[in-house]
Amino acid sequence: MSALTVVILILYFVVDNFVVQRRAWLPECTPVYIQYFVKFFIIGITVLVVAVPEGLPLAVTISLAYSVKKMMKDNNLVRHLDACETMGNATAICSDKTGTLTMNRMTVVQAYVGNTHYRQIPSPDVFPPKVLDLIVNGISINSAYTSKILPPEKEGGLPRQVGNKTECALLGFVTDLKQDYQAVRNEIPEETLFKVYTFNSVRKSMSTVIRKPEGGFRMFSKGASEIMLRKCNRILDKEGETIPFKSEDRDDMVRNVIEPMASEGLRTICIAYRDFDDTEPMWDNENEILTELTCIMVVGIEDPVRPEVPDAIRKCKRAGITVRMVTGDNVNTARAIATKCGILTPGDNLLCLEGKEFNRLIRNEKGAVEQEKLDKVWPKLRVLARSSPTDKHTLVKGIIDSTVGEQRQVVAVTGDGTNDGPALKKADVGFAMGIAGTDVAKEASDIILTDDNFTSIVKAVMWGRNVYDSISKFLQFQLTVNVVAVIVAFTGACITQDSPLKAVQMLWVNLIMDTFASLALATEPPTDSLLRRHPYGRNKPLISRTMMKNILGHAVYQLTVVFVLVFAGEQLFDIDSGRKAPLHAPPSQHYTIVFNTFVLMQLFNEINCRKIHGEKNVFAGIYHNAIFCSVVLGTFFCQIVIVEFGGKPFSCTSLTLEQWLWCLFIGIGELLWGQVISAIPTESLKFLKEVGHGADEEEITKDAEGMEEIDLAEMELRRGQILWFRGLHRIQTQKRIKVVRVLHNFHKPRNELSIHQFMTQPEYNADNESPQTFQDDQEGDPESAPKALFGEVGPCGIVVCNPDTYCLTGLPCSPAPWLSAPSIGSPCTGGVEQYG
Repeated sequence: MSALTVVILILYFVVDNFVVQRRAWLPECTPVYIQYFVKFFIIGITVLVVAVPEGLPLAVTISLAYSVKKMMKDNNLVRHLDACETMGNATAICSDKTGTLTMNRMTVVQAYVGNTHYRQIPSPDVFPPKVLDLIVNGISINSAYTSKILPPEKEGGLPRQVGNKTECALLGFVTDLKQDYQAVRNEIPEETLFKVYTFNSVRKSMSTVIRKPEGGFRMFSKGASEIMLRKCNRILDKEGETIPFKSEDRDDMVRNVIEPMASEGLRTICIAYRDFDDTEPMWDNENEILTELTCIMVVGIEDPVRPEVPDAIRKCKRAGITVRMVTGDNVNTARAIATKCGILTPGDNLLCLEGKEFNRLIRNEKGAVEQEKLDKVWPKLRVLARSSPTDKHTLVKGIIDSTVGEQRQVVAVTGDGTNDGPALKKADVGFAMGIAGTDVAKEASDIILTDDNFTSIVKAVMWGRNVYDSISKFLQFQLTVNVVAVIVAFTGACITQDSPLKAVQMLWVNLIMDTFASLALATEPPTDSLLRRHPYGRNKPLISRTMMKNILGHAVYQLTVVFVLVFAGEQLFDIDSGRKAPLHAPPSQHYTIVFNTFVLMQLFNEINCRKIHGEKNVFAGIYHNAIFCSVVLGTFFCQIVIVEFGGKPFSCTSLTLEQWLWCLFIGIGELLWGQVISAIPTESLKFLKEVGHGADEEEITKDAEGMEEIDLAEMELRRGQILWFRGLHRIQTQKRIKVVRVLHNFHKPRNELSIHQFMTQPEYNADNESPQTFQDDQEGDPESAPKALFGEVGPCGIVVCNPDTYCLTGLPCSPAPWLSAPSIGSPCTGGVEQYG
């Protein structure tokens, strides 16, 4: 457009002067002609500057940076900038229960001891001394010594729980029995413990072995009640004597004690012990050790639901986001908590599964996960109980890889443990717990919740959607200015041989629509209305039909006003015409009015652009954005200074009060015209098209021809990795002469492939989740054989790590943080899957 403008201006000038008027090219006139040509060139450059929306990256950066800063106040520490916007399109949230949906303030409220179910904490007098001693020792010793109950910080407050909250609840139970757990720990220090089987998510129990003073060993165990009871063959009666505990007794206890507790939302924990008096067993054989236990008691631990969570989940449902609870608790406990939260509602035909049942439904006879089976389960699944971190990763990966529905699911996941790392990495957005989370979980996450609260995730959704809308608002404003400014400059220059908007004026307009508009429109605070619509989806056009209606509608108004002022303004205002002015003519009131009116229309259109969904009230919440008000008022005062005092540098001259009022009136007309446009139904304008579509699923799958079982997200990622690989490979040719021969081999005719063909070649194994290699036939000189960019190819074709090279992901050739570090020359195990 700019080049065409320059060519037309030059041709118009040459034809008009040397053909129509038949003037001769005089040597003394050459400097004047050159000045004209320079003027035409400046006009062309101005058109180019205004036509290119270079302010979009600035708007995106400002919007993201501003959102990240504000999200920190909402307890969201953003580690990866892109996760902020991705969260706005989340369609599913897989959340932990403890600490996220609940308060993580655990308290023992019920107990079953000696065949008696206590609905409240009993007095210590009801227990025989032997039973009380076993309870106190079983809890005090078989807990992390870092878990403790401290006095409240303020008088009248609750005691502080430090360490594992479940263990703190049990220690609180000991305190409620008027016993001192610290005295027991002082008597049996941590370093004197003989053997400790720490808790893990597979056996869901913890055990500690101590030496008995009279000889032999005693092991205290605690864990999930229904799992621990299957390992018990004896139980204490009311007198503290051990009696047989048969399978039918266990079934009765589950039915009459554990299930009623769980149905009230209580976490049930079983405390048991075992004596080894005869011979010392093989301590490494856990399966053999953790059998033939004697049950001491079962307790019900209450972890109240956070009072703000039910409302937050209602907002998620209204926003089109499905919330799923993934927990290690009993299925009845999980169902009760999910009902209290609002994840499950009476009458819904939704699934609440245990981990074992979940795996049985989704795996084939060989134990492999089948996506088709998983697609039948996850749409209705709302609670996954007694689950392991592997189950969480399987669920997340299955939802992301699923092709059920029109759009691919965007999944957010919460996690706090080391084993949650793979699920956090696999998710589109991973949330780590800032208080209870491990360092590994935080490293694998995209956002850290500094308060471990589910409502902070909802705020992240609001900010993510706000980022998308802020960019759309800026685009609507800038494209309107672009269309009008380019058409005015091009048309005016071609007709009058001069642009109605001068170069410096265009640069001022460019400053308004780039920097100032970015600050004003990209810093709009989020509102609850953002959660009243469903996610846009990954392929939603950036410019919707409503936005296109606004852009074209306002462009028509502004073009009409500008052209009327350019070609009839001198008659309307009874002033001298500014058209066809001599080369160094002083600024005219005519073109000053054109410039002033144009800028004021942009200012008032900036207010219109605050709403992009056809809302009528464009002033709603305007006073909540001090930056927007400051930018608009500051720009208006700067415009007054430029017009009144800019003079020749800005090609402006002073205007009268009447002329100012007319310019202001036409600018305010933008607001009125905006109401007219919003009243026109978008559906009636069939000719409008959306702009900025994402890649269709068909286009993506077309590139994946020949691939097996690869999800769309990995497809997109690996396509970028191949481009990165090729680019870095070419950079290395400048450093190593040997690699030149490698590139020569790569660019032989048989290997000259497009990026899409390249991805379908059998040499590139896209299904392997470890870093990929090229396994070409290596013939001739071994120096000329291609080497893996991120390591050396060993004799068996396995890529091995080099300490100074990198994997395809661009990260050092090392495994994910939750894997053991490889030694030099070991297989490169980090991989695309872990680092994502």
